[in-house]
Amino acid sequence: MGSMPKPVRILAALALALAALPAIAAETATPTTVDGGRVVPPEPSPPEPEVDPNRFANPPDDAFGAYQRGLYITALNLALPRAEGGDAAAQTLVAEIYSRGLGVRRDDGKAAKWYQAAAERNVPEAQFQYALMLLDGRFVAKDEEQAYALMEDAANAGNAMAQFNLAQMIVGRSASPDAVRRAVSYYEKAARAGVPDAQYAMAQVLASGAGGRKVDKAAARRWLEQSARHNFDTAQLDLGTWMVEGIGGDRDERGGFAWLRIAAEGGNVAAQNRLAKLYRAGVGTDADPVTAAAWYVLARRAGLVDLEMDGFLEGLTDEERKQAIQQANRLR
Repeated sequence: MGSMPKPVRILAALALALAALPAIAAETATPTTVDGGRVVPPEPSPPEPEVDPNRFANPPDDAFGAYQRGLYITALNLALPRAEGGDAAAQTLVAEIYSRGLGVRRDDGKAAKWYQAAAERNVPEAQFQYALMLLDGRFVAKDEEQAYALMEDAANAGNAMAQFNLAQMIVGRSASPDAVRRAVSYYEKAARAGVPDAQYAMAQVLASGAGGRKVDKAAARRWLEQSARHNFDTAQLDLGTWMVEGIGGDRDERGGFAWLRIAAEGGNVAAQNRLAKLYRAGVGTDADPVTAAAWYVLARRAGLVDLEMDGFLEGLTDEERKQAIQQANRLR
């Protein structure tokens, strides 16, 4: 049985009425654009997860204790009879074990069965996970309407990841002012709960005045910083740029340079190119044409073409270009 797709986030300007805000709540993911903007199930986290007891409603004490200690087979053996007897928390725990392949062969079909059972007993985490499976349609019959209803139930019960995904589903269905306002309310809830994609979305909302909100670039910058501190590289890119340019607050060239460097080192190609320009001009750091060229070479290898920086490369000496290529080879 195949594995679920990797987590996906779709990023676009809120100037387009939030029609393509970051999509899919994966707790750890690299932003990736996919065709159609559909919500896709996240890749389950690897073994040895950090366990949030709230995921399991009222956790079955002995089974959940074994799960916390990494005794996954024991946890499954203890939880399965309870799950079969209708215990919603145990059903969620069994689904979690099968979906992640913890101590057993991963089995998304069995995970779907138990997530569905727990979802029918109104466990928000199970509603969220089963909604993703209904949207994907590989392990259960695809049903977007049921997925929407479950996502809404989970979101209204306080599941932050469901709130984020529901917001995306709302704007995916309609870009009307009322729909955008409703979506923004869910983005804000998810952002306040610490979802970095939603924090980035709120930065876009407040930067553009979407959803009936007043333009407030200072508040937008604060949301960017929160998202950046959660290692969301697009937020790091924007925050660094805003700090260098003095948007939404004081100009801070060194601080902006630092954020752009973090994003560049994390593989963000646009940040690599912007960092190259800062090194070239000596903004936020000492001017260093070789290092500037090295970062641009790295970005160009990834497919970014900047005619201005191409001209800069051509203006270097042969020795400088050689050094830049050597440095780029070490940076990758």
